[in-house]
Amino acid sequence: MDTSTADPATVLDTLDRRLVCALQVDGRAESGRLAEVLGVSVRTVTRRLARMRQAGLLTVVRMPDAEFGAVGALLLRVRVLRGKVDTVAHALAARPDVPFVDVMLGGGEVSAVVLAGEGARDRLLHGQLPATGSVLESTAHVVLHAFADAGQWRAGYLDAAEAAALRPPPPSTPPPVTDALDQLLLARLGEDARLPHAALAAAVGAPETTVRRRLHRLAAGGLLRTHATVDPRLLGMAVDANLWIDVPPGRLAEVGEALAAHPQVHGVFATSGPSNLLATVFCPDHGGLYRFTTGTLGPLGVTRAETAVVGRAVKRAGVLLSAPGGRPRPA
Repeated sequence: MDTSTADPATVLDTLDRRLVCALQVDGRAESGRLAEVLGVSVRTVTRRLARMRQAGLLTVVRMPDAEFGAVGALLLRVRVLRGKVDTVAHALAARPDVPFVDVMLGGGEVSAVVLAGEGARDRLLHGQLPATGSVLESTAHVVLHAFADAGQWRAGYLDAAEAAALRPPPPSTPPPVTDALDQLLLARLGEDARLPHAALAAAVGAPETTVRRRLHRLAAGGLLRTHATVDPRLLGMAVDANLWIDVPPGRLAEVGEALAAHPQVHGVFATSGPSNLLATVFCPDHGGLYRFTTGTLGPLGVTRAETAVVGRAVKRAGVLLSAPGGRPRPA
């Protein structure tokens, strides 16, 4: 399937969308479990998932816990010379410590999430970006608290009972101290969270029984959270936007929690900088974004909101979505 020419609104039918939503709930759910909950055959599930994955429409990866992964991260905004946006966006996307990169509508700004340690962060902010002639200005905001992130967003094609039937049990232990084998397993799941136990065992050179035991321990500690990476247009959401919001400090937690519960919101973070809250939202169209701004933000007492519409997602949850020049990534 050629996703560069297909109409995004017609590529996935309702069952495809329900399968994507099921993997949003549990990205490692086995085909039999998915089939039982969705009321279809295992063969249908297997065939549909294989088609979407082979076409490059769907990738499921492991994500760190929102609080552990996001707090202290940098939300980077880079103003770029015309004609150089792809160069800067893909240079950032090539970094393993940058899991999210977007080109904003208009082509003059690149937005990125940076998880670098202090040394790499300072080299990027104070050395590499200023030394790049294509960069006009960069600003960095620190995530102070994560109310919700992309791994918690649900597109809404499952009912409450179906979602509950698929939801993994909550973590039962604190996050465990990980060793080299655990890190190898997590790294492979960060590339493909649907790898079966046998494939993981072969990849890391460990017995399958050991891999099963390790994954059970990692899951119990909350380290096997997954993210189903898919173009939101395939789920009926044509507009993606970042809202930089000013909220009275005394209401920051209340507003953040309210936005985190909203079905269109796929990320809410308290931040440093001029705005103290960032909300990322999916809307069916620009009218939907207007209604979200007036009908959702207005009653929450938001004093100011800067709306930045995403023109193109380059990298999401560590998955490269497009090649330089804006072309879809080859499947």
